[in-house]
Amino acid sequence: MQNRRDFLKTSSLIGFGLTVPAFLGRTAVAAGPAHKPGAKDTILVVVQLTGGNDGVNTVIPFGDPEYAKLRPTIQIPKDQIRKIDKSIGLHPSMEGMSKLLEDRALCIVQGVGYPNPSQSHFRSMDIWHAASTKEQLTEGWLGNTLKVQPAGAFHVAAGNESAPLALTGAPARVPSITSLQDFQLRTSAANAKDGKAQRQVIENAAKMPTSQPVLLDFVQKTALNTYASSQRLQEIGKDYQPKEPYPQTGLATRLKLAAQLIDAGLGARIFYVSIDGFDTHANQGGVGGAHANLLSEVSGAITAFFKDLAARGHRDRVLVMTFSEFGRRAYENGSKGTDHGAGAPMLLVGGKVKPGLVGDHPALSKLDMGNLKHSIDFRQVYAALLDQWLGISSEKVLGEKYKAVDILRT
Repeated sequence: MQNRRDFLKTSSLIGFGLTVPAFLGRTAVAAGPAHKPGAKDTILVVVQLTGGNDGVNTVIPFGDPEYAKLRPTIQIPKDQIRKIDKSIGLHPSMEGMSKLLEDRALCIVQGVGYPNPSQSHFRSMDIWHAASTKEQLTEGWLGNTLKVQPAGAFHVAAGNESAPLALTGAPARVPSITSLQDFQLRTSAANAKDGKAQRQVIENAAKMPTSQPVLLDFVQKTALNTYASSQRLQEIGKDYQPKEPYPQTGLATRLKLAAQLIDAGLGARIFYVSIDGFDTHANQGGVGGAHANLLSEVSGAITAFFKDLAARGHRDRVLVMTFSEFGRRAYENGSKGTDHGAGAPMLLVGGKVKPGLVGDHPALSKLDMGNLKHSIDFRQVYAALLDQWLGISSEKVLGEKYKAVDILRT
């Protein structure tokens, strides 16, 4: 027996001589039009820092005397650090994040990790994605979130990047998109005139009053929502003028697309983007260099994204969360880089975050085989985002109860 989505695919749009990416139909079904309840709910944007970001040179414990000793060539001079308090500061390339902190829109959660941390990129990333340390991991925490409360979600991908495990398990496969062109409705017409006529048919048919069975009525309304969503997205793609200039970087381009989707009012509540390159084993650099460039890209892209959406009235709706599969060792290696480590910071950006530092920076004098000891389990951050931000039971999603860390303003 056909379900609603199968029926929609075979009976409505194709019947009108139109084809549409399947996920657009699913999004219309899940999210509903922008004027309906739920379309203005809170939004979570996850930014994955792939490769293991060096947290020590991101959120810098310059007040700890061990810092300079452990990093003789890649340390950041005190006079160039963007200071948060008398002992902690941000890397100098993170100018945008520093200004967001002044704007009370940046929360820094220090010393985040999990027990018995894995040093494997793949295993540790899977643990963060699934919010579990079980041997077999097949579903992600965001996929389970969408099970508990179905809503639209998007993976804004770089090229042919596959969707992450974090989104696996959702009731409908979360789409990976690279541009607004992915949303175009296409007609089977032989020429522009016929194409226009076919589009007119679907518009008129969707507007007609109906006494059809419930399923056909559902298909008719969904066709209209899908068509309207596609049209709206194509229009914003042409006319979208950012309220804040975006840097010319890959991450900024992906976040700009996410901003367009959010502002279009499709009702999607989860967005996922990533940036690679953080596996800095050699020639990591200090004030300048490879790691500084990565932090500059992350800071510039997220800052532009948040300022753009804030200027459009979404300041208190959007929350950005960064994470990496692990941090780096406290000491630099012989190649002027850092090796796989453990506890590291997470950055949260939004109009409702608790600004400033949350938790203590791991002591550099109390290492565990060279690794920073974590004091906050990453699932405590997830719990806060689920319970207090998305309004979803964290226990249902995570499988057990974790004490939510204090990251949001009441």
